[in-house]
Amino acid sequence: MKLLTTAICCMVLAYIACNDAPKDEHADAKKSDSSVAKKEETPSPAPVDSATMKKMWTEYKTPGPMHKMMGAWDGNWTAEVTMWMDPSQPPMKSSGKSVNKMILGGLYQESVFNGTMKMPGDDGKMMDVPFSGQGTLAYDNARKVFISTWIDNMGTGLMKLEGPWDDATKSMTMKGKMLDPTTGKDTDVREVVTIVDNNTQKMEMFCSMPDGKEMKNMEILFKRSK
Repeated sequence: MKLLTTAICCMVLAYIACNDAPKDEHADAKKSDSSVAKKEETPSPAPVDSATMKKMWTEYKTPGPMHKMMGAWDGNWTAEVTMWMDPSQPPMKSSGKSVNKMILGGLYQESVFNGTMKMPGDDGKMMDVPFSGQGTLAYDNARKVFISTWIDNMGTGLMKLEGPWDDATKSMTMKGKMLDPTTGKDTDVREVVTIVDNNTQKMEMFCSMPDGKEMKNMEILFKRSK
């Protein structure tokens, strides 16, 4: 399942100081000579023959068990969206619909979302505005991770998250960054998608606040439409 984006997240930049120590030219020269000798002694990797190369690419491009699982998520879903803009205030509710479809021979899943989002109006009161977005979910056979990308009508950027599947909890935890246009800087984002059952999924999104603490700012409960 895919997600909605929000620009309320901020991140704290960490700066690392470098110590400048006096240099020993003779020690540097010895180290350089040693590095050169070590580099010369390191054997070059053996070239991959054509048969092995073909086998590796075949394994990489062939849908596996994870892709089969993704295919089970195809179809129409309703979405109940809860957003926290301020942890001290009650959450905001909205709704939408998502359509999932495996594409490119079952290698990726495309998700199209349409619904509403709460936004402040000219009078400062919250109002429902149209919201639409599109995402792609991939499972990389070589790296053994899920990769998610997302775009929507609330911005001009693209968000990318990635992370592993946990079979014990039937969930994937993906991490990445998104731009906060109010600061022009990236902020850390974490998303947890839990497969509750064949007809129910839950997505939770967390972001880093200025004090470095993580805040849950969104939850979407997806239910399969009949």
